[in-house]
Amino acid sequence: MSTANLALKVHPNDNVYVALADLQPGADIPYNGQNLRVSEAIPAKQKFTPHELGPGDIVRMYGVTVGEATRTIPAGGLLSRANLKHKSDGFDSSDSVYQWDAPDVSHWEGRTFEGYHRSDGSVGTANTWIFVPMVFCENKNIHVLRDALNKALGYEKTTFYQDYAQNLAKLAGEGASLEELKLCFPQENNTNKSSSQRTFPNVDGVKFLTHNIGCGGTRQDANSLCGLLAGYITHPNVAGATVLALGCENAEVSTLQKEVAERSPNFDKPLLIYEQQKYASEQDMISTAIRETIANLSEANKIERKSAPLSKLLIGLECGASDGFSGISANPAIGACTDLLVALGGGAILSEFPELCGVEQSLVNRCTDNSTANRFIQIMRDYAAQAEAVGSGFDMNPSPGNIRDGLITDAIKSAGAAKKGGNSPVVDVRDYPEKIVTTQGLNLLCTPGNDLESTTAMAGAGANLILFSTGLGTPTGNPVTPVLKVSSNNKLSTTLPEIIDFNAGPIITGEKSVDEMGSELLELCIACASGTYISCTNRMSQDDFLPWKRGVSL
Repeated sequence: MSTANLALKVHPNDNVYVALADLQPGADIPYNGQNLRVSEAIPAKQKFTPHELGPGDIVRMYGVTVGEATRTIPAGGLLSRANLKHKSDGFDSSDSVYQWDAPDVSHWEGRTFEGYHRSDGSVGTANTWIFVPMVFCENKNIHVLRDALNKALGYEKTTFYQDYAQNLAKLAGEGASLEELKLCFPQENNTNKSSSQRTFPNVDGVKFLTHNIGCGGTRQDANSLCGLLAGYITHPNVAGATVLALGCENAEVSTLQKEVAERSPNFDKPLLIYEQQKYASEQDMISTAIRETIANLSEANKIERKSAPLSKLLIGLECGASDGFSGISANPAIGACTDLLVALGGGAILSEFPELCGVEQSLVNRCTDNSTANRFIQIMRDYAAQAEAVGSGFDMNPSPGNIRDGLITDAIKSAGAAKKGGNSPVVDVRDYPEKIVTTQGLNLLCTPGNDLESTTAMAGAGANLILFSTGLGTPTGNPVTPVLKVSSNNKLSTTLPEIIDFNAGPIITGEKSVDEMGSELLELCIACASGTYISCTNRMSQDDFLPWKRGVSL
C-alpha cells in the first residue's frame, strides 16, 4: 500500500481520519499536500485526530456529529471509548426540496434478469415453497415434514461435516483408538452437495420456517407475526405455502388470512392450512399435508424463469458484524449499486432504525414529501423513547466486536451504515411488519439493528434480493430471499471465502473506486436474480428466520 493510501478523511468537514493501515507512533502521513503526525499507534480501521481535542469538543465524521471528547486527545491521538462518548445531531422536519443527481445508467438500459412472474405483476428471483408454523407448538411437526420431504424431493444436501463424522464413526466402530481418531483430519473443502436429482427442478427449494412465538405473548406480537408470515406467503419468491396451526393460539389462522388478503387482494397461490386439533391424529394431519403439498408442488414446477426488467428488483440493504472499513468501502459500494438500480426504476429498503441515529436529518431532507418525512420522524422518536423507557438507548447498539474494530459510538456506526442507502430519494416509510408498496426508490422500514430480525423483516416486506455488508464476517441468510454478502476488506474475503460473495476491499487499497465496485455489484445482483449465480448463504442452506417481538431490540 502506498503512503497515499494510509489514511482517509471521509468528508471535508470531518475533524478525524481513518487509518487504512497500521500506523506507527511518530510517523508522518502525507495527505492532500500536508503531513499528519501520528502520536501513538493507530491500528488499521481506527480513528485519530490531526489536532488536539479537549473535553466537550465535538467529533465529526461523514460530515455529521459522531461523538464528544470526554478528555484531552492529543494531535495524532487514537479515538477510543476511553476518550469519546456518543453524541449525535438533532433532527426535525424540513421544507427543502431534494434534488437528486441520478447516475448514468445508459450501460444497463434494456437489461433484464430471468425471474418468476407472478399474477400480481411482481417478479421473483426464486421459486420456493415454504412450510410455516402459526405457533411454536408446531415446530416439531415442521421438523417432521422437513425430514420426510427434503430427501424424498431431492433437496437434502450431504455436507462435508456429515461425511467427516460418518468416516470417524466407521473408524470408531472398527476399533480405532482415541489417538488414531484424533489424527483423522478432513480431506475436502467445506461444501454442501445435493444428495439426489430434484423431483421438481423449477422449484428452487422447500423451506421450513420455525419460531418461538405465536401464543403466550402479547396480542401485538401475535398480530405482527401474522403480518410477517403473510408477507412471506405473498412474497414474489414464494410459489405456495403449507401452514401448520394448533388451533387455540393467539396467532389465529383468520388473522393470517386477513393479512394475506390485505397484502394481495387477488391472492391466487396455493395456501394449504392444517389445524391439528381438527384432525383425528397427528399422523392424519401430517400425511394429508405431505400428500396435498406434493400435488401442489407439481403445479408450482410448471412455472419457468422469463425475462423481466431490472425495475422489478427490490433489494434489501443490511449490514452485520461491521468493522471500521464497512462505512467507507462495502456500504458505499452497496449505496452506489442502490442508486443505479433506483435510476433504472427499481427499489431498495433501508432498515435498522437504531443504526440511523445521527443521520436522521439527511434522510428527512431526502424524503419526497412532508408526510413521508414526518412519519419517519415520529417512528424514530417513538422507538428511541421506548429504548430509553427501559434504561437503554440507541447509543448501546454497537457490539463489542464493532467497538474493537473502530465503530466506537453508535453515531459512527450509523453514519457508515446509512451509506448503503446511496443518495436516491426516500419515497416511503413503512413500519414493521408492513409491505413495501412503492417499489421505485428508497424505502425506509422500521426494524431493529439485529441482523436476523432485520433481514427477516425486509424479506417479509417484499425484498426479492438482499445485499449484506460485513467487515468481521457473519453467515446470516434467509429462507426465501437470496442474501449476497459484501466484504469490507480483502482479508475477510480470503479467510472466510465460504460466506463472502463480493469483496469491496479494493476500495480500501485504492485499486478501485466506489462507483466501479457499485457497477460490479449490480452485475452480481442481476446474475443472482437470474439464478446463474447462487449466493453463499443458499449454497450453505443458511435459512435464518427470526420474527421481531416489538419490545426493545437494538
